Amino acid sequence: MKYCTLFFFVFMGLVASAQKKAELSFGVSGLCGMCENRIEKSLDISGIIMADWNIESKQLAVAYKTNKIQEKAIHQLVADAGHDTDKVKASDEAYANLHECCKYRDGASCSGDKEPLEDHR
Repeated sequence: MKYCTLFFFVFMGLVASAQKKAELSFGVSGLCGMCENRIEKSLDISGIIMADWNIESKQLAVAYKTNKIQEKAIHQLVADAGHDTDKVKASDEAYANLHECCKYRDGASCSGDKEPLEDHR
């Protein structure tokens, strides 16, 4: 029984150390609340603890589990949603799927904070 208890605590220590968490912040292009929702929703996956994009600073703060997802994959997920990051540019196809008022590359002006989200994908 003594060895079982010891094994349990050693095993739990290994599991706890394997669940390393990291935080990062990087620039993401976008214009409005609809962009914010889209960017944050793109990171609503297993391994991402928190994602928060700031409209004014254009910075995305992410907390994630390093054993589940890598930094490069986080950038790619955001780019796949149509938003350029500091490290990965969104494909022309993904960018084209943004609502017209969210097309930051084209100098769009978005009043989308008050418009229904279902109209803006």
